[in-house]
Amino acid sequence: MIRSLWSAATGMQAQQIAVDTISNNISNINTTGYKTSQNEFKTLLYQELQAKTTSANGDTKPINSQVGLGVRNSSITTIFTQGSFFESTNNFAFAIQGDGFFGIKGQDGNTYYTRNGNFQLGLGTSGGLELSTTDGERVLDTEGKPIIFDKTMTASNITVSSDGEFMYPDEAGNPKSLGVKIGLYQFNNPSGLEKHSGSLFEVTNASGQAINESKSNGIKKSTIAQGYLEGSNVQLADEMVNLIVAQRAYEANSKAITTSDEMLGQANQLKR
Repeated sequence: MIRSLWSAATGMQAQQIAVDTISNNISNINTTGYKTSQNEFKTLLYQELQAKTTSANGDTKPINSQVGLGVRNSSITTIFTQGSFFESTNNFAFAIQGDGFFGIKGQDGNTYYTRNGNFQLGLGTSGGLELSTTDGERVLDTEGKPIIFDKTMTASNITVSSDGEFMYPDEAGNPKSLGVKIGLYQFNNPSGLEKHSGSLFEVTNASGQAINESKSNGIKKSTIAQGYLEGSNVQLADEMVNLIVAQRAYEANSKAITTSDEMLGQANQLKR
């Protein structure tokens, strides 16, 4: 019964983490570029109740006798399926079709990656127009440098091709390349990226180093859609079902603790 108390307690803790994860997914259902998370569980140690594997007659038993000691959360996996596109009035809103990420230079000087392409143009310290996130973090090009335009340019006339090339109309009104491409990066294991606030991801040993799409062959290149944003890939119906399942599992573990406590109370009363 002591084992049952501990196992049920670990079950309640695991389901609480599951509810936390589901709640975070639901709260970010309208967050641009958000990727849903999914809990993974693993069993804890097993205790051998009967060490001998033979019967009283010396015959080998077909199965042994073990009892588990509970469960714990082993990982919270990020699911990088494609989110739906929705139209934006922002001329510098970009949605990625494919496995790529935008490169972002954080306020701390480190490079981060995101699927949120809701960018803006602002006057930079160099006097030019810099492409940045809504938080003021610089967007990087294929060379890992900030994207800066001449301040005399009309922002509404700047366009982007499907491969990320920035264009500006010449005197005849024909789009002409500016020689700058927005950086797109892939990872061998995107689920290994570390999440940060603002839909940002950071490289880890598990994710591997960023693969620059413009300088790498043998990978499927991503495309960019200007005037669109990628929505969250959270499926509300699935999350609500998972929430109900987690709640029922939590209640069941709570009931197991109550039952074990009552059985212990009855055992203690036997001596009276």
